[in-house]
Amino acid sequence: MSDRPRFITEFDCEYGVMVDVSPTIRRIVAQNPGPFTFKGTATYVVGHGKVAVIDPGPDLPAHVDALLEALDGEEITHQLITHTHKDHSPAAQRLQQRIGASTYGFGPHGAGKYEKGVEVEEGGDPDFTPDHALIHGDRVVGDGWSLDCVYTPGHTSNHLCYAYREENALFTGDHVMGWSTTVVSPPDGDMREYLDSLRHLSERNDQIYYPTHGAPIENPGPFVRGLIAHRKMRERQIISVLEAGENTIRDMVPGMYKGLDPILIPAAQRSVFAHVIDLVEQGKVVSEGDLAIGSRLRLL
Repeated sequence: MSDRPRFITEFDCEYGVMVDVSPTIRRIVAQNPGPFTFKGTATYVVGHGKVAVIDPGPDLPAHVDALLEALDGEEITHQLITHTHKDHSPAAQRLQQRIGASTYGFGPHGAGKYEKGVEVEEGGDPDFTPDHALIHGDRVVGDGWSLDCVYTPGHTSNHLCYAYREENALFTGDHVMGWSTTVVSPPDGDMREYLDSLRHLSERNDQIYYPTHGAPIENPGPFVRGLIAHRKMRERQIISVLEAGENTIRDMVPGMYKGLDPILIPAAQRSVFAHVIDLVEQGKVVSEGDLAIGSRLRLL
């Protein structure tokens, strides 16, 4: 098995235009491309007539306007949030002010265990609290559709995927993306939880994934197993570079991520930090002083 999955880097979209991706799923992409959002945030619409919206997106009035215009004559009855990063949940407030649709999600943004207050990727949305809190196994039912909640902490502590029973599909938010690996960054990101969540998905039989960034993932089982293998490879790399005498994350990253775009170096450092936290908690690595991204590290 390869130590990484085959990523899907081709994805065409026209901003503000609703497209059909299946008989009962539609998608509209917000114009917020970037190093962490790829071509932009995809808002999914499930059903027809009385519909659910999954990840309404960033606080962009033009995106909300386009969504409502595309759904003219229909009613949004549910807003489901996968997690509370600023490119996923803030538009829920705008939609609620205009049409009153209730929000559903695991809970507010988490604080994490290490280096609290550090902004990650697009940053957290501290203003979001769902009208209806969901937990693993809950089912949200609408007019002709039903979505089961699959708790997948790791990218954030409040990350949910939604299993669409009628099409055996899974809306994966940022937990699994086809175009790239997922950033797992403390304080709220947790590598051990992320790997456990991937293993849980690998035991399911979903036929297709719909991530919030990029193209759908067909035959997702091997893809998820590839993600797990890739993370275990990174863990082995960390142990190897510590054996070679490189004992800070800043020293580790250039050799582990050769040719990386400089804008992504801080994210890579934080991902390695997440792995280091996991290794420390496993008793394989120790930090000199309090554990932080700048700590000197050594193997036990």
